[in-house]
Formats: sequence, C-alpha cells, structure tokens
Amino acid sequence: MSRTLIKDYFDKTKGAGIYDKYPDISDRSHWDNLSKELRSALIRSGEEAKKEPWTQLLISDFREFSKSGNRVRFEDKYFPRRRKLNRLVMAECAENKGRFIDDILDGLYLILEETTWCLPPHTSYIRDARQETMPDVTRPIIDLFDAESAALVAYAEYLLRPVLERESPYISVFVNERLKERIFTPYLQQHFWWMGNGDEPMCNWTPWITQNVLICALTREKSFFNEKERRRFLEKAAVSCDYFLKDYGEDGCCSEGAQYYTHAGLCLFGCLEIMNWSLRSAGILTETKCASADNNVFSGVFCEKKIQNLASYIVKMYVSDNYYINFADCSALPGRRSAREFLFGRLIGDEVLSSFAAADFRDEPESEQLIEDEINLFYHVLQAFSYDAMMKYPVCDSLPEDSWFESVGLMVARDDTFVLAAKAGNNADSHNHNDVGSFTIYKAGKPFIIDLGVGTYTGKTFSDKRYEIWTMQSQFHNLPTFLNAKTEVESAGIIERLGKDPAEDFNDEKIILQRDGAEFKASQVECSLRSDSAGLVMDIAAAYGDDRIKKYQRKVELIKGEGVRVTDEYLGELPACISLMTYEKPVVSEESGALVVNVGDLGSISVQGDIKREGIEGDAENCVESYGKETNGIYRIESYPITDERLSLAWKHEVYRILIKMPEDGKLEMDFC
Repeated sequence: MSRTLIKDYFDKTKGAGIYDKYPDISDRSHWDNLSKELRSALIRSGEEAKKEPWTQLLISDFREFSKSGNRVRFEDKYFPRRRKLNRLVMAECAENKGRFIDDILDGLYLILEETTWCLPPHTSYIRDARQETMPDVTRPIIDLFDAESAALVAYAEYLLRPVLERESPYISVFVNERLKERIFTPYLQQHFWWMGNGDEPMCNWTPWITQNVLICALTREKSFFNEKERRRFLEKAAVSCDYFLKDYGEDGCCSEGAQYYTHAGLCLFGCLEIMNWSLRSAGILTETKCASADNNVFSGVFCEKKIQNLASYIVKMYVSDNYYINFADCSALPGRRSAREFLFGRLIGDEVLSSFAAADFRDEPESEQLIEDEINLFYHVLQAFSYDAMMKYPVCDSLPEDSWFESVGLMVARDDTFVLAAKAGNNADSHNHNDVGSFTIYKAGKPFIIDLGVGTYTGKTFSDKRYEIWTMQSQFHNLPTFLNAKTEVESAGIIERLGKDPAEDFNDEKIILQRDGAEFKASQVECSLRSDSAGLVMDIAAAYGDDRIKKYQRKVELIKGEGVRVTDEYLGELPACISLMTYEKPVVSEESGALVVNVGDLGSISVQGDIKREGIEGDAENCVESYGKETNGIYRIESYPITDERLSLAWKHEVYRILIKMPEDGKLEMDFC
C-alpha cells in the first residue's frame, strides 16, 4: 500500500467523541432557524409520504435474483420504504408536533424486522463469489445497503431520540441491538474485502460502507462505546480510507466515472467529515478553509493535494446542462450536485467547487433540492442545514481548464464550442467497459459523439458474461473492430451482421473486440495541452490481444476555435471498421470529395481517406441500414432503440452507430465540426 495518508493524520490525534455536529429534534433553536420556505417544503414532503403505502417485501422477491438475475423486483419494494421513512423523519424534525411519529415507527420497525438489509446480488462472503440464494441470519454480511440501512435507522434514532424515549425505551434498544448484530460485531471481528488488504483494488464500496459504519457507531449515546472503542472504529476507518486512496493518482481521478464520484469521492468526504468532528480537540470546528482549521491536527488532511484534486474532479468532468463526461458504468446524466460537494469545497477551500455545487442546487426543482429519492438520512440533514447557505452562495466565474488525468489516461479539453474527452488507460478499471482509445464530443453543450453508459444492473452485469452486454463492448464505443476475414466479400458479410447479436459477437472468432484486463491497454501515450490545441496520442493495438494487429495509433485533438480531429493509422493483417456512436440521426452526403455525415442539426463529420465515391451515392435516407457498393467505401448507419429504463434516463430516443470501413492503406482522418 502507498502512503498511509489518513492513518498518519489519525495517529497524531488523541481521544474520540461522538458525532453530534447536527442537532437532534430537541434543539429547536437550530431546526426552527431553518428558513420558513425549507421547513414548509419538508413538512409537505412528509405529508405526501404519509399517503404512500408501505411496500411489502416477500422472500420470493429476494429469491427472484437467483432465479432470473432480475434485481429490480426486490429493489422496487426495498428502496421506497427507506425513502418514505427519511421524508417522515425530516418532516417531524421540521414541525415537531408528533404528527408523523406513528408512521415513522411503522417504517422503522418494518426495516428493523427485515431478515437482512443486504441486496440479493451482494450476499456472498468472498468478493465476486456466487451469491447465496437465501440470507443467512447467523453470518451477517456488511454490503453497501446493509450499511446504508443501518446508517438510516441509526441516524433516525439519533435525531428522534428525545421523542422516542418518551414513547418507550425499547425503541432505541431495538435499534442498538440490530446495529450490534449487523454492523458493530461483524465490523470489528471480521474482515470484509472492501476494508482493504494489500494491493487488492478497492472501489466505491470502501468509503461508502466505511462512512455509514461511522455514522452508526458515532451517533450512539456517549456511554454506548467508551473512548477506546470509538477510536478503534476510527482507526479501522482510517486504514480502509488509505486502501481506497492507494488506487487513486495524485490527480484525484475517479476511474469509475462521474456518477461513482457520488459514492466514492463524496463518501470519502463523509468519512473525513465524521472523523474530523469526532477527533476535534477543543471547541466547535467552523466551516473554514483547510489552512485555518487549526484547532484539530486531523483537519490538515483537507490541505492534502490528492484530497483536493479528488474533490474538484467533478467540476472538471462537467459539460453543460447536467451532462458530464462519462465512461465505464457512468451515465452521461449522473445527477445533480448537493450539499456534500458544497461542504467538501468549503473544507478544502475550493470556492469553484462550492459555487458550482450551490449554483447547480439552485437550478433544481424542489423535489430534487429535498433529495427525496435519496435513502441516506445523513445526506438529508446535510442538505437541510446547508440549504440557506447554498441559496445565497456567490457565483464563481472560473471555468475548468483542460485536464490530463495521467492516472487513468483521461484527457478533457474544451473551448467555447466543444468539450472533448479521450481515454487511454487499460481495461481493468472498476465498472470497466472495454473502451481504451474511445472519445466523446459535446458541441454547444449537446451530445455529439457519445458514450452510452450502462443499462439496468442484472445478474449478468457483474458475471463472467459481462462483456456479452452491448454497452460494455468496444464495438459500441467509438473504436475500431477487427474482422478475421480472408476476402472482402467475407469482410462485408461480417460487417453486415456486426451488432445484431452482441453476445454472439463476443464469442465469434471472426470478430475481434477489445478484451478486459490490465494487460489490454494503450501504449506510447502522450498528452499535450496548449492554449491553441489539446491532443492525446496513443497506440491501442494491445487492447485487442491479437498479434495480427501490429499497431493502431490514434490521435484525438481539439483544435481550438475550429473543431475536433481524429487521425487513425493502422498496421496489421486484419480488415477493420470504425464505430462512431451518435445521439442524433446521421445523414450521409457527399461534399468536396469526402464522406460527410451530418449529425442532426448539431454538426458534421468529414471522413478523409481512400474511400471510393460509389460507396455513398444515392438518396441519403436510403443509406440508413444499407451498404455502399464498393468494398473500399463500405459504411453502414444503424439505429438502436433505447428500451432499458436506466439508459433512457440519459437517452430519450434511439441512438445511432456509424460504421466506416478502414481504407486499405490503413489511414483515416475524421473532422468533427
């Protein structure tokens, strides 16, 4: 493991208190001081939640995943309970009249009485092992949502403790017993893979679960754990945070993408925020820049460059109108910013991050400002007590500069019109798609050349058949596909069936796609960021794992004030065709001796190469789902309907793929303008 950054800061501290930064319901000076507008909105949300029925969870719902791989049936009953309970708790804290208590107790006990808090896909004791078909109550597993549920009931009990004690002392006893059984005992006595161990790669699970364990442990009454026991939780958390950080470069890039920043970088913030408060040496820490937060030696962690870069990563990935640069399992619309980014920015002294988060928050509709879909109650409280500050926070005019994230091989460049991202790296990232060498382009804030993201998670998504799924394959990224064909006729036949059955393509020896694993990577990578241009050059041949592909050099460049140019040079024994994914419908035309594809009203792609003109003659509409006549000029434009619910959040209509056959001389130049 690399530097023990968090543990180093922890070792300089003494003592450990509880996490009581935000007030419980009895502290009316704080709750009643929330803006009238916010308290009214919270109460309205609680009143609406009261009308919703509590969902019924059956063991057959749990078992559905082991039978069909469908996890949605269970989740559609599991998550609404938690969302409803959060809204009721926040309403009661805002109003304090007891109107919501009966409903809160119903929800609290429904969750406490669930056989397990784990999701069916997570019921394995060894990482990536086969899941158990039924929960084993004798061996609790701490997965993402066991910890999320535990944090919810723990924080609900903390916020409402004065009220619950008047109802009955046994409510808090029940909560504490469940936490002891499902969190405290297994956390302290067992090793789960996400805690970290040597060089084993970690992911968002590590800070996400660790944060929620800390919420559970450090919101118990001060007498529940002694100081030594609290420090034991904190020390284990510090070690896990370091195991998580070892997989990050100094540039702070999240290899899982912008969507997982919410569960990775922001949950690390949660860990550090809770640890920082618990370890305070005297008084109350104020929300100051890291350099002046000197009343606790642990606060120095917020001055570390890696922590600051990790926090500001999300700003550098932003495009416009809620679009973000995406890769891997990340969506192009990964969600809005919240109080967590705002507070992280405040702690590290990053005005751009705090201003960005506050501005995004102000643009949200009320339901999103209240984060009604969020199941973590702690986040609801952070949001409420940051609400007024975010509403008034000044706008910062600073914009992200071009970025090169060497740790994952990602370049992001921008001018007044275009935002370009290109990825080198390897195919072993967490939530990986086989996408070494792919690129995405936004023009005027709109998606031009796209990365699909991922569909709804199923049993197949994280199985050995993951790369049979179309969105994971290199042929559905903006990359070449190689054809194991001896003749041009055979090559044309392969192209004709390419993409019809992605699972079959993955197992077809005639179709050479990128492969997954750290050895399948870009080489000879060079990034150049200048005032007039930004470019990334790489050889992606090794990503395909086939010796017949000798070299495939790709240069992706933003020529500022002009457009994007992609230049491919290929040396090898196999014919190739290039995929380009678009959101708007491409229409082919012939202009100035080049193959020109107009992508809706957004822009055009001009393809230069040894492409015979016969390949694109005729009515443009008839080019869709058709081939040019000459084999050197083969192209194909296909449409793909978006039927998956998760994909449809980003893509409201069908998407398109342009296939262009690599010329025989192995040289192709594409201009996007």
